[in-house]
Amino acid sequence: MRAKLKDGEVARVEIMPSSISLLHSVSAIAYGFRYRAPLKHTCLFYTHQLHTLQPPNVPLFSSSFCRVPNPNFFTGNSLFSRMEHFLSGSGINRNKGMIEQLQRYGVIKSKKVTEIMETVDRGLFVPEGTPAYIDSPMSIGYNATISAPHMHAMCLELLEDRLQPGMHALDVGSGTGYLTACFALMVGPQGRAVGVEHIPELVAWSTKNVERSAAAPLLKEGSLSLHVGDGRKGWPEHAPYDAIHVGAAAADVPQDLIDQLKPGGRMVIPVGTFFQDLKVIDKNLDGSISVRSETSVRYVPLTSREAQLKGT
Repeated sequence: MRAKLKDGEVARVEIMPSSISLLHSVSAIAYGFRYRAPLKHTCLFYTHQLHTLQPPNVPLFSSSFCRVPNPNFFTGNSLFSRMEHFLSGSGINRNKGMIEQLQRYGVIKSKKVTEIMETVDRGLFVPEGTPAYIDSPMSIGYNATISAPHMHAMCLELLEDRLQPGMHALDVGSGTGYLTACFALMVGPQGRAVGVEHIPELVAWSTKNVERSAAAPLLKEGSLSLHVGDGRKGWPEHAPYDAIHVGAAAADVPQDLIDQLKPGGRMVIPVGTFFQDLKVIDKNLDGSISVRSETSVRYVPLTSREAQLKGT
């Protein structure tokens, strides 16, 4: 719907479930939404300040949304129909189209991140038959998700300075392996990219995904590795890490991850239970810690394998 507001007024409007898919789109990004996974059990209502500067051709809409039982519930929406038409053609062209959309909305600014996301085709890292290039999180089974492309782009940009050739990177909750592959290409064969995931089936699947991608040589050479393990404990073998990414929300930042962060390194981690913030944690050269909040997010919880499989 459209809303006509005076400058400084606040909109709080509830959206019906049939309109929920709008919030998965890049238009939602333009208003500051950062979204990883479907909400559970209840509705979450946001109050959002509407700004006078609008992205091109994007209508104003409500900033409230509820859980959708199927996280892929967006196929009938006209906005996504237009986007899927725009992203038609080969997988490479659709991947590039996705990136161009994220650039258009100011999500991707870095030339290096653009290069990496163009090189690693997202279509190789999602379940077969799902719309890989739509800016939406999607279920990958086992009560896990792959993040929306704008979240991957944001995390890559936040960590870019710590993903230089020769550096070490850790991806906690590596899921389908997409972001681990991006890390590996950024740190190169002289560096080390490690993915940790506690669902063995996902590790096996992510390995196959990487083998089909541009990061395959790094997996074969050993500078990229994917492991079954409790990501809350990190992966000490290749610590300390210049960059740590956590793909699920922790109630508190795990001390093991802080300990494995190199002085001068950075960790990006969602923190919170129902209300969550994407935290940027820098370990200073003297070992002290600086923390700032980047944005509000909604991720699945960082928990044990058993609790995740139970969906608790």
